[in-house]
Amino acid sequence: MCYSAQIEADYKKYVKLFGAVMSLREFAELYWEHGGRDMKAPLAMEAAFSQAQTDDERHIQALIAGNNAQRATRLEQEVFEQRTRLARAERTLEAKPTKAAAESRRIATNRIDAAVRRLADLKRTTLKDADSRIYPGWYAPVLIVQDGRRVVVPMRYRCRLPGWTEEMEKEKPGTYNARRNNLRRVWGKLFGYNHGIMIVNRFYEHVDRKGEKLILQFDPTPPQQMLVACLWSRTAIPGEPDLWSFAAVTDEPPPEVAAAGHDRCIIPIKPANVDAWLSPDPTNLAAQYAILDDRERPYYEHRMAA
Repeated sequence: MCYSAQIEADYKKYVKLFGAVMSLREFAELYWEHGGRDMKAPLAMEAAFSQAQTDDERHIQALIAGNNAQRATRLEQEVFEQRTRLARAERTLEAKPTKAAAESRRIATNRIDAAVRRLADLKRTTLKDADSRIYPGWYAPVLIVQDGRRVVVPMRYRCRLPGWTEEMEKEKPGTYNARRNNLRRVWGKLFGYNHGIMIVNRFYEHVDRKGEKLILQFDPTPPQQMLVACLWSRTAIPGEPDLWSFAAVTDEPPPEVAAAGHDRCIIPIKPANVDAWLSPDPTNLAAQYAILDDRERPYYEHRMAA
């Protein structure tokens, strides 16, 4: 279901590859220009603005810096609170060992470590592969067509279908996966209308092997950037910026992915079909199915995820 993916997070690459423009308003709103919702974005998407060259880019860069300053303050507060909790638990354990105090010490230690790592990440300037990785609920750049031109918009990787409320979405959290066999029935208001592309370098999946739950990393061979088929939605939220969200279209897996233990796989669009995919004709869905069938078919090598 593409539980996680390493993506091309730099919007400038989309601009260069596809002649697209950046949706400045949506990028600005994403970083709480209007006090928007809490969000998660890969560090690589933020790093793309570190060398801002225009006034608009510098404006977004300042918003990111302000957002990161707020994150740092919250993390520092978390470290302080958990260190206080840890000291209290250790005093209790010295006086009389208890299961509750030992558990409190374990939780506090783990939370301190996590907060310290996140603080270090906020200060890092050298990117790692993990900085381009997204999960359901995270934001990523998605290429779409608006008013006849290609546009890059930051969207949340879990689609809120048209007409859904936040409560309905919580009841069905798997909508980051648009199954090909459900495109007409479940996704009918988006399939044939709102098509997008996300650039993916590799993906990760949960598999169950003899009762043991593992996370596998799948890499296309030879290495390549895959133009993954997506569907997207835009939801108006009173008093907040619109919620842009998307799902990756998935299908039955190729033999090597099935043999590894997973039952779904993303669909890489061929470059020659990008225009037709991004500007679909809702009266000719057969043409869209044909694009999904005429996909790139790399061989996916797999290994245990780091």
